[in-house]
Amino acid sequence: MTAPLQPRPCRDGSATRSLSMSTIAFTVCFAVWTIFSIIGIRIKQELGLSETEFGLLVGTPILTGSLVRIVLGVWTDRLGGRLVYTATMLAAAIATFALAFAQTYAQMLVAALGVGLAGGSFAVGVAYVSRFFPAGEQGTALGIFGVGNVGAAVTKFLAPFVMLAGGWQEVALVWASALGLMAVLFWFTTQDDPVIRRRRLSGTSQPRSFLAEFMPLRDVRVWRFALYYFFVFGGFVALALWLPRYLIGVYGFDIVKAGMVGAAFSVPASIFRAYGGILSDRIGARTVLYWTFAVSAACCGMLALPASDAVMRGISGTVAFHFEIGWIAFVVIAFVLGFFMAIGKAAVFKHIPTYYPQNVGAVGGLVGMIGGLGGFVLPIAFGALNDLTGLWSSCFMLLFVVAAACLVWMHLAILRMTPSRAAPEQILAPSAE
Repeated sequence: MTAPLQPRPCRDGSATRSLSMSTIAFTVCFAVWTIFSIIGIRIKQELGLSETEFGLLVGTPILTGSLVRIVLGVWTDRLGGRLVYTATMLAAAIATFALAFAQTYAQMLVAALGVGLAGGSFAVGVAYVSRFFPAGEQGTALGIFGVGNVGAAVTKFLAPFVMLAGGWQEVALVWASALGLMAVLFWFTTQDDPVIRRRRLSGTSQPRSFLAEFMPLRDVRVWRFALYYFFVFGGFVALALWLPRYLIGVYGFDIVKAGMVGAAFSVPASIFRAYGGILSDRIGARTVLYWTFAVSAACCGMLALPASDAVMRGISGTVAFHFEIGWIAFVVIAFVLGFFMAIGKAAVFKHIPTYYPQNVGAVGGLVGMIGGLGGFVLPIAFGALNDLTGLWSSCFMLLFVVAAACLVWMHLAILRMTPSRAAPEQILAPSAE
């Protein structure tokens, strides 16, 4: 059997160029993928949607972008990222263009399924970019690539102005045009990764069957990484989609101000992903994840506290008490939460090319799929919890539970694989993972 071709560092400038273009392309894709975070609010008003229906509309593109990731990742391993990335962007651009002409809720849901293809670009980019860099640099490279999450902030910042000027349909047309143009630019400015190029030069065939690509998915560790990503990425996407609605409902913001504050969450939560990659290369992804889940649980616990009034019986009579997190405090805590989610996203994907260098597409696709499903399930759950409990802060109650579950499972798994005689500082050793 032919031995699998090993990726080698590329020093001819193609690595930097491919990373740069992949990051820009992912930014545009992410902007399209989260388009409903802004236009969905106007659609909700026009169609009179319930909170649950709104959550479904916002989450539908996330569903598609999640489910296709594992297949797109495998195709990237086999066909090359340049081809798959370009085709994915073109397909998503066509669906976004069609969205502008949808008139009913059902038509919008169908169009949203196609828009979601833009989210599948993440698995393509991870498999494509990782092949240009050696193991010691992959954390940094993938962290930089993940900065494309800032596309969510681009939508929140620009879409309100475009929508006020020309309607939500205009936003869909402009975003579709930008994605189509990006696909063309990407095709003409990048080249195939080193593995695909050597495979073509040597004339070797695919080293594994299509089904063999999925064999590592039997490893429970892959699913543990997937749960981590469900929180750090799925939670990020869910909040990026939900925050404008939350700020309007809780603090009475208008759509423009809500979009600006939402962007203030999305920008740092995206940019710091690159820093998370650098940290993971330097001090170890495990240490970064310990900090991520511990601080995130604390932040979600604080934001989960609902505004409340209480009357207590005091010495000289009753004492009224009011508790509420003001919008400034909310933004600060949300910023901290976004920061640790960002570095956590990079830490999760630092593991994948290290443990599964020959199956980055399949494993990265699965982990990305579960994370993306978090971005689909959580907004729907947020809306349903609002309807069931009547508490705006119920979304952070759910996020607290997920963050705590990640922290507990990770720690138990590490204890099982660490000798009982090991000192606590060894458990957190940078070289552990």
